[in-house]
Amino acid sequence: MGKLAFIGGTGVYDPHILTDIRSERITTPYGEAAYEIGHYGSRDIIFLARHGVHHTIPPHKINYRANIYALKMLDVTAAVSTTAVGSLNPDFRPGDLVLIDQFIDMTKSREGTFFDGVHRGVAHIDMTDPYCPSLRSAVVEAGRKQGITVHDGGTYICTEGPRFETPAEIRAFRSWGADVVGMTNVPEAQLAREAEICYSTISMVTNFAAGMSSEPLTHSEVLECMNRNISHFQQIISVLASSYDTDRDCSCRHAASEFGGFRL
Repeated sequence: MGKLAFIGGTGVYDPHILTDIRSERITTPYGEAAYEIGHYGSRDIIFLARHGVHHTIPPHKINYRANIYALKMLDVTAAVSTTAVGSLNPDFRPGDLVLIDQFIDMTKSREGTFFDGVHRGVAHIDMTDPYCPSLRSAVVEAGRKQGITVHDGGTYICTEGPRFETPAEIRAFRSWGADVVGMTNVPEAQLAREAEICYSTISMVTNFAAGMSSEPLTHSEVLECMNRNISHFQQIISVLASSYDTDRDCSCRHAASEFGGFRL
């Protein structure tokens, strides 16, 4: 049976919904990845803290390839990530959850593919639907069951970080149609698709982006909003952990079929 994984920062999941939690490390061709594994009933659930257990890895230095490859090695077939974002859309307010369906990549120096001509051949993977439609539907339904409103759709623009964006950049991003801005979803999303893992992202709006508000943005503001709303993530995670069918067939599972599939 395929496993379900959650990717995010420390505290995103509620350890009380899992039993027999243990911390593990796994070695991949791209380096080592740390994760936690626990049980929800009879199911194995994987949690991976992308910034490290103590939030010591900045977004531009995260080893995204090692993280996603590790999930593949652990037989993960579906992964839900959580991201903190700034809003460029007045309808997406601090505290809201946004289930993004598109991204724009503005990163600069990240290793963004497994098909790099070194570890494996060259491939060009279709990204028409960067986020798994069936997993996205399950997230929306989980939110509905818990009485949590999730905005269904939005474009995430990923910047290099770790600095926040300038108001001029935000004005440009808004003109391109971006709804939220963050620093971690790329190349994570594209690597998951290459690895033929169903993947979806729940973005939580922690603030309005630079220039959208008269007040300057602070890191403490982001953390405060995350802490206030973390229970919504936990409630959705609980529903998915109990009900999502990780073995259901999906186009994501065949994303690299034209190139022979993704083999470890």
